[in-house]
Amino acid sequence: MNTFPLFFKTAKRLLQNIAMAIFLLALLLLACRLWPHPPLSLGQPFSSIYYDRQGTLMRITLANDDRYRVWTPLEQVSPLAVKGLLLHEDRWFYVNPGFNPFSLARGFWRSYVAGGKMQGGSTITMQLARMHWHLNTRTPSGKIMQVLRAVQLELSYSKHDILEAYLNYAPYGRNIESIGAASLIYFNKAPKDLTLPEALTLAVLPQSPSYRIDAKTGVLGAALTQARNRLFVRWQAHYATDSSQISLFKLPLALRQPEQMPYIAPHFIEQLRQQNQQLVQTDNRVDTTLDAGLQRLIERQVSAFITRNESRGIHNAAALLVDTRDMGVRALVGSADYYNRSIQGQVNGTNAKRSPGSALKPFIYALGMEQGVLHPMTILKDVPSAFGAYAPENFDRRFLGPVTATDALNFSRNIPAVYVASQLRQPTFYQFLRLSGIADMSSENHYGLSLVLGGGEVTMQELAKLYALLANRGVLQPLRMQKGDPAVATPVRLLSEEASFMTLDMLRQHRRPGDTLAQQPSSLPVYWKTGTSWGFRDAWSVGIFGPYVLVVWEGNFDSKGNNVFVGAEAAAPLFFNIIDSINASYPALQEPRHSFPKQLKRVDICLASGDLPTPWCQQKGKTWFIPGKSPIKVDTVYRPVRLDILTSEVACPPYEENETRTEVFEFWPSDLANVFAQAGLPKRKPPVNHCKDEGVDVSGNPPRITSPLKNTVYTLRQSQQGRDRISFNAVTDADSKTVYWFVDDIYLGSSASKSAIDWRPINNGQYRIRAVDDHGRADSRLISIEILN
Repeated sequence: MNTFPLFFKTAKRLLQNIAMAIFLLALLLLACRLWPHPPLSLGQPFSSIYYDRQGTLMRITLANDDRYRVWTPLEQVSPLAVKGLLLHEDRWFYVNPGFNPFSLARGFWRSYVAGGKMQGGSTITMQLARMHWHLNTRTPSGKIMQVLRAVQLELSYSKHDILEAYLNYAPYGRNIESIGAASLIYFNKAPKDLTLPEALTLAVLPQSPSYRIDAKTGVLGAALTQARNRLFVRWQAHYATDSSQISLFKLPLALRQPEQMPYIAPHFIEQLRQQNQQLVQTDNRVDTTLDAGLQRLIERQVSAFITRNESRGIHNAAALLVDTRDMGVRALVGSADYYNRSIQGQVNGTNAKRSPGSALKPFIYALGMEQGVLHPMTILKDVPSAFGAYAPENFDRRFLGPVTATDALNFSRNIPAVYVASQLRQPTFYQFLRLSGIADMSSENHYGLSLVLGGGEVTMQELAKLYALLANRGVLQPLRMQKGDPAVATPVRLLSEEASFMTLDMLRQHRRPGDTLAQQPSSLPVYWKTGTSWGFRDAWSVGIFGPYVLVVWEGNFDSKGNNVFVGAEAAAPLFFNIIDSINASYPALQEPRHSFPKQLKRVDICLASGDLPTPWCQQKGKTWFIPGKSPIKVDTVYRPVRLDILTSEVACPPYEENETRTEVFEFWPSDLANVFAQAGLPKRKPPVNHCKDEGVDVSGNPPRITSPLKNTVYTLRQSQQGRDRISFNAVTDADSKTVYWFVDDIYLGSSASKSAIDWRPINNGQYRIRAVDDHGRADSRLISIEILN
């Protein structure tokens, strides 16, 4: 009987079954690989690495399990480190199924049969399985579980993913895990930049990381050096090696220890960590806006200042530097010494609510100029005053009488500031602070006008944002601490360019203190203000120079007062020491350029009153003003009085030229006259006059408005708006040189006698036009404006 056909059929069926089994197995393997698996980084806590704006390492933090661990993609690891690892740990990594039976057999024989040193024979995949699932592999059953888990890894992940995960799980001594953390801590470089000696050192570390590094010095121990050199001998047998690489292995190699890692700007980093609680775990690099060079410079200045002034009871200070160009925080010193418990050094003073004293006053004056309450040279009364039930006092308990708004701000006079704040409407000072983002404020009624003198509380960071608003010409922007922080899509404008410019110009005239360290102060202008809180708890100095806003605070975190905590005497010297040090270190520092505000004008004034000058004004000056906003009227302090030559009493009209003479007197309100008298500078009282016209020389003809016409309706077309204009003109007396024009008591401008000035109305309505000459003589009339579509 012929059995060959039967054998052939049986063999064919067997081959088909084998092929089907292979196909099904391949299909199963493919399904295992394609089935979604969580990334091997899932569940692993990672460190965060903080860099300054120029890439300088500032700090690497511990992960939640108190390990230094940084996830690094395989593509960002040096090929030298990968080759060295495979050569040392698992030469057959890319071909084995997750375990090497020959290595396992050899390890079993030496460990349990020959009685030698324990050897595991583990592949890279098996070591990853042990670390990933926290397996105990010292027993045969544990080793079997390790093999099964290794096979599971091979079925579920690619060789690329397994090798990448191993490099990010492996221990490298102390509490350092992952090649990224080890490379950064030990060698201060990224894994892609490792040299061959460094790469081979890290390759042999995971086998016995606990004793191969001297924890005190970081110098390679003998065992580590020998292990690395043995690996280098094997390296030379597999890879081409030049003489320069061989020479590197003869040089000493020390590994930096975690205790020697930089810890720059700890308060800044801690604040960022609190803000980034939701940071994605594998996104461990944080690029900040901080400048490590500026940070160290300011820290040195703060430390030196505290050392010089400890005998005065100054033990703590904080400083904040912000770049107004991008609102990035360049330096943040939260306390004089982060590690000093006696001053509660770990408290971040830049983020603590404190009373600002007078540091907010510039914004009161800015709002006043915005709302037409004053201009920089407006004369304000520094006299005893009451605002309802509130009667403020000055810091020095003295009164200066009439002061310009600029001097009132720079001399930090309380009563003028309270007066200006009392005149503010929409927004009030309180509303402005709320709009600017000052947090945790009580109701407006709670503060009242005391808010002007520091009755509320702000943080240094909030104060820096406010002063940056002035530097950025009225635009409010948030502070930025990370490079990746998005820019504000629509910045908020809280002040006009004109009001911001005038406020800065007022602050620029504030003279710096004389006890700072600089011998020759920089020519770079400084726009600054001081503040002292009630009870001498806080001393402030804050201002703008070049592109920066600098805020300096001195005090105690427990709010204990000290009479030396006066802004001008305590905080200002440190403030200017920092500025001078920055200018010396960065001599090319310049102020950002801003276009000149289009609506801002310059006008002559009589300095005694801040009003438009008359021929009798004894001293003239100039001021900035915003047409249509700034309040300007004709001076009434200096007035001519006709006196009888024989009696020196006021002569009443009609006058006889040969029997009278004209003399100019100062007419001051009684409250200001009292202040002059108390200061030992009594003013000559004008003579009592009983004349009906009060003896003021108003002889001559007043201006007579010829255009616009009285009680006339002017019809303009909206399409021509901006081109349609109304000319103002007047006939004046021979002795009149200048005519000042007003629309509803808002100063429009001036024109030479018999010259015209143009006005472009923008709204319908009735307006009163008034012309006043330089002798105080006036004419007025009503007109109506209709603007047609």
